[in-house]
Amino acid sequence: MTINETQDEIIGEFSSLDDWMDRYQLLIDLGSELPPLDEKFKTEQNLIDGCQSRVWLQADLNDGLMELQADSDALIVRGIVALLVRVLSGHTPQQILDAQLYFIDEIGLRDHLSPTRSNGLLAMIRQIHAYALAFNN
Repeated sequence: MTINETQDEIIGEFSSLDDWMDRYQLLIDLGSELPPLDEKFKTEQNLIDGCQSRVWLQADLNDGLMELQADSDALIVRGIVALLVRVLSGHTPQQILDAQLYFIDEIGLRDHLSPTRSNGLLAMIRQIHAYALAFNN
């Protein structure tokens, strides 16, 4: 599945929910489905700067594709990072760098996050791009 196909799938899942409390619950549910991150990856190096809650992001390059794993100690943030992992993991570094992450605005996520969570979301995306740049060279 392409990055845009996955984004469209997520938009479809969220568009069926009109109430933002239901959308937050979906985020929490998506976060609970995220596989736990191995404790060996919960290091300072993998901790994302700029997030109010603790978010760890591990990236590996396997056969030319970036594999992302993540975790957070906050339920909603765990759901947000689960969405990013779902959209971007399993693609080449260049595909990730070229991707326009339109699903964030389409599902209204940016409008319904606190300023600190919005900053954290941007920090997560920046970190994923930094990994992609590093792997792309």
